[in-house]
Order: sequence, then structure tokens, then C-alpha cells
Amino acid sequence: MKDKDAGSLTQKLKNRYSSLWGDMTNHPFVDEMGKGALPAVKFRRYFLQDYVFVNDLVALTAQAIAKSPNLKVASLFTDFLIGILDPENDLFLRAFDELGVSEEEYTSVRATPTTRAFGDFIVRTALEGDFDDIAVLLYVTEGTYLEWGTRLLKEGANPDIPIYREWIDLHGPKVLGGLVQWLEDYIDNAAQISEDRADYIFHMSLRYEYLFWEAAYEGEGWFDD
Repeated sequence: MKDKDAGSLTQKLKNRYSSLWGDMTNHPFVDEMGKGALPAVKFRRYFLQDYVFVNDLVALTAQAIAKSPNLKVASLFTDFLIGILDPENDLFLRAFDELGVSEEEYTSVRATPTTRAFGDFIVRTALEGDFDDIAVLLYVTEGTYLEWGTRLLKEGANPDIPIYREWIDLHGPKVLGGLVQWLEDYIDNAAQISEDRADYIFHMSLRYEYLFWEAAYEGEGWFDD
């Protein structure tokens, strides 16, 4: 993303929550994945839960399309939705095969409390909120992934595990750069959302993104008790 005026809404929010943003985009899960040192069991745990979460991301994106201010914007999010349903879904299925996850397992996996809470939050925001609310939420979900993906690519990350490499590439600037830049420009220049409302959605989304890494990295063992 290009440098922004410190007075812009997105920059204010990133500055306000810079520590949490940094914790998410520089999480040990990310760093170890970039080095190829992330244990497969942790990536497996993450991928299964992300596969569950994607269903809610699809619902969020569908609402973004439905509530778009015009057809041009709707087309932008339609392209994003196609990206989730096609290349990303294809990667999920190939990854599960490589990780030894059966179709029965990945089609019946239950959401952990963290995944459920995050999914419930984004779906409720999508259904009850307006397009501006959705834009802020997507700015966090896609902007954080773009940041860590771009960082790893700039650092020359080339893990010897193909799934890790593909996941990093899928979240680099070639794939997410245009969408995140559009969201940033829209929020800063066209959105009618109040700063208080944007702060709430931004902060909650960012907290959940961090907790999603934590749950994948550390596990939620009590969930199975």
C-alpha cells in the first residue's frame, strides 16, 4: 500500500492499534511458515479452521456485492469472490490431500470457539451493517494478510514446503494489492462511516485475526474436553 497521510482514517486506525497489527502480521506462525519451519500439525490445524471460516468470508463478500454503491464496485468484489471460490478452494483441496486430511474430515470439521466467534462477527456485521462497515472489515482481513505476504516475499521467503510457498504467493501484492488499495482509498475518501464505528469494526476484526493465529499455533485443547 502507498504511504498515507497520518490524518487519514485508515492510518489513524493503524497507528492506534499498531502493536496489535504488528503482532498479527509478524506472528510466529507467519515467520515459521516463511522459513519452512512451521510444524505441519499447526498448519493443518490452521487450514482446517480457515476452510470453515471461508464460508463466512463468502457470505461477507456476497453482502459486499449486494450492498455495493454501483456496478463497478460490485464487479470488483465479484472478482474477489471468484478468487475465493476457485484458486483458493483448489489450493485447500490439494493441501488437504498433501496433509493427509480425508474428505470426510474436512467436510465435517467443527469450528473452534475462536473460528465461530470470528465468523459470527463478520456475518453479523455484513447482514446488519452497510457497505462502509463491510469495507472496513475487509480492509483488516485482507490488509493484514497482504502485509505479511508482501513482507515474506520481499524477504525472499522460499520454504521447501510447496503448500507454504503457495499460501504466501496467494497473499502477495499481485493478488491482494489492488483490492486492499481500493479499500483504503474508499475508506479514506468516500466512506460515510463515523470514526467511532470504524474503530470498533477495525479493532474487533484485528483482535480476531490475531486470535486466529494464536488458536492455530497454540491450539484450543479445552474445546475437545
